[in-house]
Amino acid sequence: MTGETKTSEKGERRQRFETSSGIELPNDFNPQNTDAIDYDRDLGAPGEFPFTRGIRRNMYRGRFWTMRQYAGYATAEESNARYKYLLSQGTTGLSVAFDLPTQIGLDSDDPLAAGEVGKVGVAIDSLEDMERLFDGIPLDQVSTSMTINATAAILLCLYIAVAKKQGVEPAKLRGTIQNDILKEYIARGTYIYPPAPSLRLITDTFAFCAREVPQWNMISISGYHIREAGATAVQEVAFTLANAITYTEAALKAGLEIDEFAPRLSFFFNAHNNLLEEVAKFRAARRMWARTMRDRFGARDPRSMMLRFHAQTAGSTLTAQQPEVNIVRTTIQALAAVLGGTQSLHTNAMDEALALPTEDSARLALRTQQVIAYESGVADTVDPLAGSYAIEQLTNEIERRAMDYIEKIEAMGGMLRAIETGYVQREIQEAAYRYQRAVETGDQIVVGVNRFRIEEEKPIPILRIDPEIERRQIERVRAVRARRDQVRVEAALAALEEAARGTENLLPRILDCVEAYATVGEISNRLRRVWGEYREAVDI
Repeated sequence: MTGETKTSEKGERRQRFETSSGIELPNDFNPQNTDAIDYDRDLGAPGEFPFTRGIRRNMYRGRFWTMRQYAGYATAEESNARYKYLLSQGTTGLSVAFDLPTQIGLDSDDPLAAGEVGKVGVAIDSLEDMERLFDGIPLDQVSTSMTINATAAILLCLYIAVAKKQGVEPAKLRGTIQNDILKEYIARGTYIYPPAPSLRLITDTFAFCAREVPQWNMISISGYHIREAGATAVQEVAFTLANAITYTEAALKAGLEIDEFAPRLSFFFNAHNNLLEEVAKFRAARRMWARTMRDRFGARDPRSMMLRFHAQTAGSTLTAQQPEVNIVRTTIQALAAVLGGTQSLHTNAMDEALALPTEDSARLALRTQQVIAYESGVADTVDPLAGSYAIEQLTNEIERRAMDYIEKIEAMGGMLRAIETGYVQREIQEAAYRYQRAVETGDQIVVGVNRFRIEEEKPIPILRIDPEIERRQIERVRAVRARRDQVRVEAALAALEEAARGTENLLPRILDCVEAYATVGEISNRLRRVWGEYREAVDI
């Protein structure tokens, strides 16, 4: 761990220095204690295989990463106003947060949604809400990321339907849906259906996007939530790439060609506190994915081998104590993502350990990215830490340890089997326990929490969601049901249910449903009829 203990006999602060993944750090890295590097094999020029140094030849000298601030709360109108504000302040891409009922396929008037409507994101029940969400925002001019998984296919179809109403062809749409259900079983919990039909929805989305929405990233394979659950940097890389391998195999089994869908796969990583380890983590992940796609799956298109990723600073490191200190943490984490070559970045606001961010704190979080981009100079040369003994050795060691995990998972029968047996979950839980124990014993210092505390915390303004919003949203979804063409809705839902019992691609059927103003809950319930719901096995 990285905190202070008693001074060792050598006069050093600790007996052992190591990264968050337990990689021991020598006093200094030098030619005697690091692996020999073959430049062409291990690094290569930026923009060339194995893409260790980045996916573009000139990286941020050509254009900066997309500054994509994650936002969404209450109803579509409130979120729409926040998006327009962020765009006016220099955000270059939208990132939509959905409330919990939307994430798990419940309408706002479902009894199980009570108390959660609009709380952790925006409530979307029907096409009418989606139209309000993007009112006045031309969808052919922005890139939109949607953090949604179990209901990702539905939200994508809602987005396409709004674009068509704006006169924008689906082929012109740019953006990403997270659509990564495996990490929900591992770390997050917003799943609906069992794994097999969930994978079918994902591969149907792959095929539909390749044909109809070619500029859309049909999945964002997420290590972020795995890390937030307590995983180490090595585990984040290993489990994320193991999930990506599973999705690739499922798509190939469904009849897709590797170079047909692989260029539109994207990734989502956590930017955590240990700056050098994080930079090395991103570089190792790129190299591992390039080799996996070329050597294992036979990809020939260089774009299939490029690991493109969005990064978000680590929400789990934010503290309610002395929240202003979170600005410092977020700056270091954002710097790690930029030095590591991210394509897109969200910086957390200082108040997010307390509530959703206020407008002022969201602006300051965006300004953090802008200062790094325009004032720090780190974006003016590609992979500026390349060749550092420390960075190259950490990159190699993370790759070695992550490959050990992947090989162990494959020996079990693959990621689905590893999830079913609880192996992955246990590994993360054990890492989280070790970290928490280190905080409790003081081996891991958290500024303001177990060291450098202050007696009286001054209150800061936080965003509060008006409880009246839930009542209004319930009225809206009921009004939509009352005035729509119910015969058309029922016909579309029945056709979807029949298709789910067969093998045809479900996305055109879902699009028919949303264009008829069927709700997210109604569509999800028709699929529940066919597939049931997943229940996690709990060991007693």
